[in-house]
Parts: sequence; structure tokens; C-alpha cells
Amino acid sequence: MKNTVRVILFLLVLSVLLFFFKEQLASGIFGILSVLVTLSVIFISFVIFFENRHPTQTITWLVVLGSFPLVGFIFYLLFGRNYRKEKMFRKKYFLDKQAFLTVEGDEDPRNDEKISLLGEHQGKLFTLAQKLGNSPISFDTATKILTNGEETFQHIIEQLKRARHHIHLEYYIVRHDHIGQEIKNILIEKVRQGVRVRFLYDAVGSWQLSNSYINELKNEGIEMVTFGPVKLPFLNNKFNFRNHRKMIIIDGSIGFVGGLNIGDEYLGRNKHIGFWRDTHLMLRGEAVRTLQLIFLQDWYYMTNHSFLTAEYLSPQNDDESHGGVQLIAGGPDNEWSVIKNIFFSMIASAEKSVWIASPYFIPDEDIFSAIKVAALSGIDVRLLVPNKPDKRIVFHASRSYFPELLDAGVKVYEYQRGFMHSKIVIVDHELASIGTSNMDMRSFHLNFEVNAFLFRTKSTQKLVEEYLNDLEFSKQLDKATFHDRHLGFKVLESTARLLSPLL
Repeated sequence: MKNTVRVILFLLVLSVLLFFFKEQLASGIFGILSVLVTLSVIFISFVIFFENRHPTQTITWLVVLGSFPLVGFIFYLLFGRNYRKEKMFRKKYFLDKQAFLTVEGDEDPRNDEKISLLGEHQGKLFTLAQKLGNSPISFDTATKILTNGEETFQHIIEQLKRARHHIHLEYYIVRHDHIGQEIKNILIEKVRQGVRVRFLYDAVGSWQLSNSYINELKNEGIEMVTFGPVKLPFLNNKFNFRNHRKMIIIDGSIGFVGGLNIGDEYLGRNKHIGFWRDTHLMLRGEAVRTLQLIFLQDWYYMTNHSFLTAEYLSPQNDDESHGGVQLIAGGPDNEWSVIKNIFFSMIASAEKSVWIASPYFIPDEDIFSAIKVAALSGIDVRLLVPNKPDKRIVFHASRSYFPELLDAGVKVYEYQRGFMHSKIVIVDHELASIGTSNMDMRSFHLNFEVNAFLFRTKSTQKLVEEYLNDLEFSKQLDKATFHDRHLGFKVLESTARLLSPLL
């Protein structure tokens, strides 16, 4: 009955609109196109209004559609259709949750015992992470921070060559360049030795990857699967939801996750970008099972083939205690914006310091307020961002947040040595996050991400040391000087800020 009433109302509104536009319809093809665009903008505006999004997002979309109807209409088709997000990914969410609870064991009493070791202060945060992310904390996982591309790819290549049973790769960007070619040759060599290789790559992030690269790997028996294939970008609802994860699992016991994709620019070989500052993490032991589960469920989502068996989910545990390690998957399939809410909890629970490094800083209101409140409370809050852009709109949108941060007492640093791509959060020098998620709305709400949360590990201390080292190559913004910057920059930043909820 309700649907019938809605159809009747829609037809009545359409009839009224067509009556008012009858002169344009009679004026030829351009008049018809003008009417169609106008009707589409009006229809989209009603859809956005009734979606009950955050007021900031609603107003931004209405302003863009009202000011630039044609551009706004195209932009909405590409990036705005979030209303089908829950429907598209509801099945994946429930299947993933069921798999995690079955394999990781939600009722395992050892989970509570492990969390009790953290103390009341940080125990609450890891309890939140476990409930939202369905994955337990591990104290039997060794971790190693890998600094920049040279060290990261050196360890990746070394471990790939040691693979005996399987190699699973999942990447946002894969390039057919020198490092891409080297990894391809290793994978071919390993599959000829009987190692099972599965490779999941994002359709949009890796859109430039050549067919010859893909076909060569396929012809050797490597399973190559595209995540979220897009045949008609303007009409495909999944275009806006990308797999931003970057991870490798080898024999179920060795894992890699962090900021580096597969491409020469991550080794500083792009002359336009120059030195690339990034951070990756190598894991060995129990927590690799969670990373494996994330991959296997993504694989199942795209192929309908499940491999939840002991041969893939029985990591070789490390007997030594290394501090707490918890892997959390975030994405549009999760109803709680899990990584964003854990970040919020980390910042809100800080007692001494909050240090953040992010190449793209476009926080939503919750995170932005938490950062400012922490600084106003006397917490040592620092933000490290790039001095040079690789995405200009995002770069200028990020800078629009700086005046309020500086006024609140946040110390903002711009990295001068090259492009800073590390994605780090460090709280009180004992709790840290490293992974694929930026401090921006796209990572919080649209992309599939994965982060490792570390508590009192050697890697946590390593991140503290590297953050301090990065500050040596950075320039701290002066509040007075930044407020007095040229009016043109302020206009540019404010304009980019207007689009920030859409980025």
C-alpha cells in the first residue's frame, strides 16, 4: 500500500513538473536534455534529503547540485549514492561476522583473560575493538615495523621466496613497473613449485594494470580476481566503495599490512613525487589468522569460494610474549564505522599524548571535535601531514582544518623531505594504530580498510622513535603566520573544504 501511494505521488509530482517545463520540451534536443538534468537534480535532492545523512553532507550535496546542476549530477552518480550501501553489503557483513565468530571464538574465555592484562584504561578500548571488529587481541604475535619502500619490499620478497603452501595478496594499487614485474616473476616461480597463489586487486585502484600482466599470471595458474569490477562507472553503484587494503599472507603464519601498494613510486622512483615516506608492518604468529580471515572473506565475496579450513587458519604461534596485537577490518559493510570509532576512543582515552600522521586529513565532526578537545585539555596533540600534494583538492581541504586545530593547541607539522604517506596514530606512547586507513571520511565510511592496533609492543616504541625522527624533517606551522596566509589560499581551501564530505 505504501509503495502504491509513493508511486502515485511521484507521478503527480512528475506531471506537475512536466507541465511547467512544456516550453523547454518543445524547444528541441537541448531543451529536453535541460529538463532531464533539472528533473534528475530535483529527484536526487529529494533522495538525499530523505536519506537522513549527516546534516553537513546533506547541505553540501544540495549546495553542489543547486550551484552546478550538471557537474553535481555527474559527481553524485560517481560518489554520492550511499543510500544502497547497507543493502549492497548486508550479506557480506553477516557472512563475515559469522566466519569471524566461528573461527576466532567469541565465547572463548581466554579473550577476557587477555584483555584483563591490559588494565582498565586500555582494556575498554580493546573490548570495544573486539565487539565492533569481531576479532580478539593476541599476545602471541611478533611484529616488526618496516620503514619505507626499500625495507618493506626487501622483507616481502624474502618471505615470498620462502613460501611453501600458499600466498594470498590483496592490494588497492598494483602497477606493471619494475617492482611489480619483480613480484610477478617471484609469484610465477612459486606457483611452478606447487605453491597456491591467490591475488585480489581493486578494479579502480589498479585500473592501469595491463592485461598482459594479469593474463601472464593467470596463464601460470595464479588465481587473479578483481574486487568490485566497474563496467559502467556512471551507472555502477559500487564505484564509490573501493578495496583500499594492502596485505599479504604467506603460509598462514606471516603477514604484511600497511601503507604501501605495489608500485615504483613507493620506492621513491617517481621523479614528480620524489622520496616516499611510508610505514608497513610485518606480523608473525597468532594474529595473522585474523588477517587471513579478512582476505578469505573478501575472496569469498568476489568468487563465492570459501577456504575456511585448518590448512589456512592454523598459524604457527610465537611462544614469546610481544604485547597486544589486534587486526581490525573496516568498510562500508560494517554498521559501526569500526576504525573511525576506535580512533575516536583512542583519542578520547588519551592521558598524555596523541600523535597522528596521515597523508589525507579530512576528519568528520566526531574525530575533529575529539582532537580539538584533547588539545584543549592539555594533551600533547600532534598532526604530521605532507608539505606537497599528490591530490590537490584533498591537500587544500586538509589545510582548511588547520586554523581551528592551531587555535585549540594542536601542533601541526608539514613533512618537508618528500611525500609523507604513513598512516599512524600513537596514544600515550603505548598504544598505536598502523594500517591502510587514512584520517579521512573516505576511509571511515566508504573504503574497505584494515588496521593493526598495537599495545606495549616493541613496534609501538619503534613508531614513537620514527615519528620523532620524521619531525626532524618537518616544519611546525606557526599559528599567526598561517592565519595571515594569502587570501587566495583561504578561498581555495574553503572551496575544497566544501567538498570534503564528498571526498
